[in-house]
Amino acid sequence: METVIIKTKIENIVDKAFVRENEPMSEHTSFKAGGRADLFAEPQNTDQLRDLMQLLNEESIQYMVLGNGSNVLVRDGGYRGVIVRLGEAFNYIKREGNSLICGSGTLMSAAARFAASEGLSGLEFASGIPGSIGGAVFMNAGAYGGEIVQVLKRARIISKDGSREFSMTADDLQMGYRHSVLHETGDVAVEAVFELQPADIDEIKAAIADFTERRNSKQPVNYPSAGSFFKRPEGYFAGKLIQDAGFKGLSVGGAQVSELHSGFIINKGTASASDILQLMEIVQAGVYDRFGVKLEPEVRIIGEEL
Repeated sequence: METVIIKTKIENIVDKAFVRENEPMSEHTSFKAGGRADLFAEPQNTDQLRDLMQLLNEESIQYMVLGNGSNVLVRDGGYRGVIVRLGEAFNYIKREGNSLICGSGTLMSAAARFAASEGLSGLEFASGIPGSIGGAVFMNAGAYGGEIVQVLKRARIISKDGSREFSMTADDLQMGYRHSVLHETGDVAVEAVFELQPADIDEIKAAIADFTERRNSKQPVNYPSAGSFFKRPEGYFAGKLIQDAGFKGLSVGGAQVSELHSGFIINKGTASASDILQLMEIVQAGVYDRFGVKLEPEVRIIGEEL
């Protein structure tokens, strides 16, 4: 990729103030670790995003659309291509009847709080999820027994090549456990509409307070992480398998299996992406040897090794 040439072409679409070279992805991911992206662009509206996606497709440039970076780890060698981060224009919430319309850049926690203030129930489970709406739709995010698929009415989608804009229902998105068809298509959700139910505001807020207390007391919220690192294996809990295999508190460099919740890998402050990935592999191998269960990362791992 001719970085200078592509950067100039991107700046014809996205204001140069929102286009950067050699961007440290540790500043844009909740793990606070990892390498640099060759180029980093923040389109400020849907038209810019579509035009940018069209350009990158035409130029055969690898790219990835990033939300809040709460479920992504960039290897230390960095990302050879363009990281596209949704700008502030994608951060909005509107109410229409019992529906909530949210831009993909909106935080899940903000949407849950807004719904509560409006007396709308259904998003309480999402109050502690650190990701964005777009990422939540992409992976059918969930917590405490709730999942996006349960409340998603439809999503507005831009095709991977930027040529089309269309609507998809939860059924169309083929949402499963931490998965949607967007994983395969590469299309991007830019807006989501949630169908919620009227309820007592105090009861909604009490449920959110309960989830918050449970999260803060049982999860290592004071350290950078990507939440639960592994998907839940069928019939098991990843954290219990890891703890029973004796890995609670195990460290590699600055990365550690949390002593509070073994399902979390945390950055104690100096972890490289390689530290985190080495620890992941040790845990995977040990759990498989002990229990015959293969742990799969829930975190999206992108980029190149050093």
